[in-house]
Amino acid sequence: MVSRWMTSAGLALILLAGALPACARELLVVGTQFGRLFEQAPNGEFEGLAVTLVREFARAGGHTVRFDIYPWARAQMMVQTGKADMLIGPYKTPERELLFAFSDKAFYRDEMVFYARTGSSTRWDGDYAQLRGLRIAAIRGWAYGAGFEAARLQADMTNNLQSGILMLNEKRVDLLATNRRNTEALLATMANPPDIQAISPIIEVLDGYFAFPKSAEAGPLRAEFNAFFNGLIRKGELARLARQHGVTIP
Repeated sequence: MVSRWMTSAGLALILLAGALPACARELLVVGTQFGRLFEQAPNGEFEGLAVTLVREFARAGGHTVRFDIYPWARAQMMVQTGKADMLIGPYKTPERELLFAFSDKAFYRDEMVFYARTGSSTRWDGDYAQLRGLRIAAIRGWAYGAGFEAARLQADMTNNLQSGILMLNEKRVDLLATNRRNTEALLATMANPPDIQAISPIIEVLDGYFAFPKSAEAGPLRAEFNAFFNGLIRKGELARLARQHGVTIP
């Protein structure tokens, strides 16, 4: 009987482990510069919807949090290898689901679009065959949706959005594939923004998540975050904070 009781108790502890809150500790949360979601002000302070959400989560769980901005590929690798605890903002794709454990629910929604120079004769009606022969810039490491990926366009890859905007403005490319939120936020910070505009139709609508390492050790933190985040949604707090930061949510 003792052996049977010990076995049952051990099994119960294992089953409950995923539901227990993670131990309070310092969390390293990483990402790249995402307009209105994750930005660093000139004074070094981090701001944006994701920053507000993570800080509220850390406060509720007794954690401390440290934010760092890296090139997107490096930020992803840090979380994939367990060198950071959370990744801000990835869209969910089948390839990324092999690398990360995503939060249960998304926290923002983006419209992926092409930008062209204002007055340009370049047209796009949703048919990727129409784009053959055009010079298109895209940001390395970004996901643009299944249709864009399937089209296998010969895009000029750039490391960041600002470089892509400059390429478009300097007529080195005909179109820039990006998202409306990031691009509008960046253009608003420029002293002399280029005369470019989003063209219709949109490429895709994509939702962005928080992501965690897929390791068993990261499971309790992810479970704790999911419980916290679902509570915010139920209380209407996510909607309020999204309006405050000018972000669209699912």
